[in-house]
Amino acid sequence: MEIRPITPRYAVSPQITVEDVPAIAEAGFVKVICNRPNVEVPAIMQSDAIGDAVRAAGLEYEVLELTHQTMTPENVALQRELAESCSGPVLAYCASGTRCSVVWALGQCDRMSTDDILEATHKAGYALDNLRPILDQTRSEAD
Repeated sequence: MEIRPITPRYAVSPQITVEDVPAIAEAGFVKVICNRPNVEVPAIMQSDAIGDAVRAAGLEYEVLELTHQTMTPENVALQRELAESCSGPVLAYCASGTRCSVVWALGQCDRMSTDDILEATHKAGYALDNLRPILDQTRSEAD
């Protein structure tokens, strides 16, 4: 497991396993968000299996399956709500962490400059420079 912080309250990771859950809890996360569709993974890595382990560790668990087609403004807003509706740090995961980073970036356009968004994701290891036009457009629509 490779946890990559984007902000002090939001981190992303490639696919996690049941065995990773104790370390996630020990790291201080209070919620885990699954952004990976079940059709992409075997049964032992699907959201029900991971969710059961996360909840058993005393953490909150949410599922918001994201694909290119479902990266809608509504799902961007829902991810932000899920991430902000808890008392502490959130870990979101997908196949590589990229989808979790993209959905976070799109949800910050009314709060942060495009440069600051891209710098935060870059520091976490995700080069999302190709998002600059959509981030700029979304930011101008938010103003």
